[in-house]
Amino acid sequence: MTIPNIDLIQVFDFVGTLAFAISGIRLASAKHFDLFGAYVVGVTTAIGGGTMRDIMLGQTPFWMTNPFYLSCSAIALLWVIVFRKLLVRQNNTWFLFDTIGLALFTVTGLEKTLMCTTADGGAYPFWAAIIMGAITGAGGGVLRDVFINEEPLIFRKEIYALACVLGGGVYYICTLFSLPSEMCAIICGISVVVIRLLAVKFKLGLPIIKGEE
Repeated sequence: MTIPNIDLIQVFDFVGTLAFAISGIRLASAKHFDLFGAYVVGVTTAIGGGTMRDIMLGQTPFWMTNPFYLSCSAIALLWVIVFRKLLVRQNNTWFLFDTIGLALFTVTGLEKTLMCTTADGGAYPFWAAIIMGAITGAGGGVLRDVFINEEPLIFRKEIYALACVLGGGVYYICTLFSLPSEMCAIICGISVVVIRLLAVKFKLGLPIIKGEE
């Protein structure tokens, strides 16, 4: 019996998809969506950012060639149904799953961009990879919030997408020290989680632009 070769990014992809789908379905359940509506929100949260990334990179959206992501979102729906009472009692579960998904998808988006080539066969610059990582991480959450009629997190004072950008910067710094890509990915993901946790705990945020008074 042979064991399939599963790399770190595949693991990140699975856990990130599950975490983001759970976060979307959890919020949809709080809005009293039916099962199909909750599933749609969960799928959108899980694939939204990656779809934006792939379209911008000129790639076929990843979920259109692999049913794994739709199946994973179905598992997330079943998870929320089974553990609904526990998730409802613990309001911080949404934040936990959302933060995990944010961190893991930032890594996968960044690394996929670095592996892609431009139309002329060249490589994308690192700053573009950082932006794509942020879009992959935060894009699904934006669509989720729109679907459930909430103001998207990235438009609030709370640090969200900026955590993805800073995490991408940490990844770049790691490459300057010639660290293995797996180590860069782990440090990047941890950085996003830590930044997000610190921002919420200490109520850190960017200044608000004020209109005319």
